[in-house]
Amino acid sequence: MKLNTPSKLEKILRSGYMAVTSECGPPRGSDPKVITKKAEKIRNHVDAINITDNQTSVTRLCSLASCIHLKLMGIEPVLQMVVRDRNRIALQSDILGAASFDIHNILCLSGDHQKFGDNPKGQNVFDIDSMQLIQTVRMMRDEGKFLGGDPIERPPRMFVGAAANPFADPFEIRAPRLAKKVAAGAEFIQTQCIYNVEKFEEYMKQIRERGLHKKVFILAGVTPLKSAGMAKYMKNRVPGMDVPDEVVKRMSGVPKEKQPKEGIKICVETIQRLKEVEGVSGFHIMAIEWEEMVPEIVESAGLYPRPELD
Repeated sequence: MKLNTPSKLEKILRSGYMAVTSECGPPRGSDPKVITKKAEKIRNHVDAINITDNQTSVTRLCSLASCIHLKLMGIEPVLQMVVRDRNRIALQSDILGAASFDIHNILCLSGDHQKFGDNPKGQNVFDIDSMQLIQTVRMMRDEGKFLGGDPIERPPRMFVGAAANPFADPFEIRAPRLAKKVAAGAEFIQTQCIYNVEKFEEYMKQIRERGLHKKVFILAGVTPLKSAGMAKYMKNRVPGMDVPDEVVKRMSGVPKEKQPKEGIKICVETIQRLKEVEGVSGFHIMAIEWEEMVPEIVESAGLYPRPELD
């Protein structure tokens, strides 16, 4: 089946394959080799690579420029875009900029509050929220119009994504919140990293009860743990993260030098279990600054080789 979409990621998902995406964080400088070296390590094991947008509110090489570097390498990028830093004029302008380089995937996000970053006194924008950004991209693509109503010459052809955190409180509004993002026009979802598999399975049950798994592609997020210290930090210090005690105990139960290998093993086991969950369409592997482990995770989880589509 030939699909009339320029997005490779969308083609893979709509063809029924389990998709695999990963992500790279841009550098705190202007050297493009930092991002291209990361991407080169994983390019053959993933279908697309997200580029984060000033994650944790720390100033970095911009996501758009980094995505262009990936595009020039022949790698499918996913442009992450946060509404924290730009008003609706700048957001629409950057969407056009991405489209001019034939970047065909976008992930619409709110963005971490600036107080967490290197410019805590910086002024946030939030002219529109992440759901309105989803609607904006869909309007620009589907109607060929700007928010102001004027027509667009060569509208962007974007596969529109959003993020979801199945573990944030209160848990009972997680599925309804996803439903709002789907109603706004999200076509794929990448979730927060999953350690509490049982709770995620309950979340997916609620998703299926609403029929949302038939309306949006859900990529389950996984992040390999490097150490017991990382597990404890994520459990105790990262808002919206759910790391069960047994995971911390398992990481702490092996010698320090073997903890990275144990973390990879837990990640692979999580993927293999989630493969069996109805409604999971693929995986988003977040191994920031540990990109070299992505190929091993993908191969060990039985997700390699990746499909080649026309």
